[in-house]
Amino acid sequence: MTVLNHIRVLDLSRILAAPYCTQLLGDYGAEIIKIEQPDSGDGTRAWGPPWVGEGDARQSAYFLSANRNKKSVTVNMKSPAGIDLLKALVGKCDVLIENFLPGTLQRFGLDYESLRARQPGLIYCSITGYGQTGPYKDRPGYDAMIQAQGGVMSITGDAAGAPMKVGVAIVDITSGLFAANAILAALLHRERTGQGQFIDVALLDAQVAWLANVAHNVLAGAPPKRYGNGHPSIVPYQSFQTADGWLYVAVGNDAQFKRLCACANCMALWDDARFSTNPGRVTHRDTLIPQLQTLFMQRTTHDWDVLLQANDIPVSPINDVAQVLQDPHVLARGMVQEIDGMRLLGPVAKLSATPAAIQSTPPRLGQHTAQVLHELLGKTDIQIDRLRDERAI
Repeated sequence: MTVLNHIRVLDLSRILAAPYCTQLLGDYGAEIIKIEQPDSGDGTRAWGPPWVGEGDARQSAYFLSANRNKKSVTVNMKSPAGIDLLKALVGKCDVLIENFLPGTLQRFGLDYESLRARQPGLIYCSITGYGQTGPYKDRPGYDAMIQAQGGVMSITGDAAGAPMKVGVAIVDITSGLFAANAILAALLHRERTGQGQFIDVALLDAQVAWLANVAHNVLAGAPPKRYGNGHPSIVPYQSFQTADGWLYVAVGNDAQFKRLCACANCMALWDDARFSTNPGRVTHRDTLIPQLQTLFMQRTTHDWDVLLQANDIPVSPINDVAQVLQDPHVLARGMVQEIDGMRLLGPVAKLSATPAAIQSTPPRLGQHTAQVLHELLGKTDIQIDRLRDERAI
């Protein structure tokens, strides 16, 4: 049993933030009807290489990352008949999600105010770069732009280096997470009251929100600095090069630092009054860190990993992505799954009574058009063929 198997979502979105949101809802059992433009589809279908599969079954790896558990239906939004189909489909759905610029769907009568008049229980989620209000609302938003504008690049990277973006589209992903969370809250509200609502999620808002303690440090009057892989308030809490690779050591308190010095045969560092407390180590990090770096170069990553873990000191090798996807713990947790011969990332949350699951691989473009029009709108084969001839689908 899946918890959202009674919920149907009309997904008018593309690229990453909103598709990631609907993928999560699909993991929990919601029926996701992904609307795509005929012939081209979601723009990420062309974002390759790398590709998975051959011929008509070929998909971009990027598209696969955000589109499992969905049905693909092609509808031409430039066609009046296509718009009529979308309005009919909305009437069969509980949730609509879109990521067009504010005001775009109003021209087609597919905005929230137009739809709620005849469907008051509709939950309508809009994900945009800057939201529905404010001076930037009409600007398009892209992940890297928002990382730059939202402050995260200013705190990422080496202290003496250039500002640096995060290596994954983290603003898009977290915006999708915020949106999925809000949709679940809105569904609970509707269950109690029968009323739907409008959800406005902005990429910039999401980016600002997960500045978290860094933003609050600034509000408290302490502007942040870039520390590379280090920590502004804890030392040593950073990466170190070893004899054959890299290691991340996260010493969170004085007792752990003392154990580090003991097992690494460097008690002289612990005996140095400058380093015996965390505030002292933070103050004198420029003196301490080079000495620790010299120490870590004397053994391999594996040897340090075994030694420090045996002494209850938080440590991890710095893996590349291929190593992560082969890690026995990651595999044991079902984070890589093979479905119909295709390897995909698995759901994160493990629910005991209503587990999330991969029901189907990401769909081919238009794979479910006829099925959905048959089942939800009662269209006959002749009517569907006519819609194709009219280029409405």
